[in-house]
Amino acid sequence: MQIWVDADACPREIKDLLYRAATRRKVKVTLVANQQMHTPSSEYIDSIVVKDGINVADRRIIELVEQGDLVVTADIPLAADVVSKGGQALNPRGQMYTEDNVGERLTVRNMLDELRAGGQISGGPANFNAKDKQAFANQFDRWLTKAKT
Repeated sequence: MQIWVDADACPREIKDLLYRAATRRKVKVTLVANQQMHTPSSEYIDSIVVKDGINVADRRIIELVEQGDLVVTADIPLAADVVSKGGQALNPRGQMYTEDNVGERLTVRNMLDELRAGGQISGGPANFNAKDKQAFANQFDRWLTKAKT
């Protein structure tokens, strides 16, 4: 069991929560980013730096993820690829992507991208807040409990 983090856009509060869980629960957490990340010294925490470029970190995560692993990402196309490989993906706002819901979420995401490109809507998601952090912590704890059984 491994936890992969799409780290470039992951909120600091979520990374801190993952660091604490890695040490406490003795589960491997690896951050993948296109820049060096400062991480606590722990045998359970690692990072991989990839070259700059569109989706380079995503492609590396897909290469490495295995069935049963968890990927923390807000990137729905990455989540869809993870799920297709037998992993699970968890959004930093606490939404778990599964075989049952990732297709629909990808369709909605693509539709919103088209509407934004056409100027029909603007803006993106609301700012990350304490409610999002709590939703993530709750979903992550459920995943850890299920994965350890």
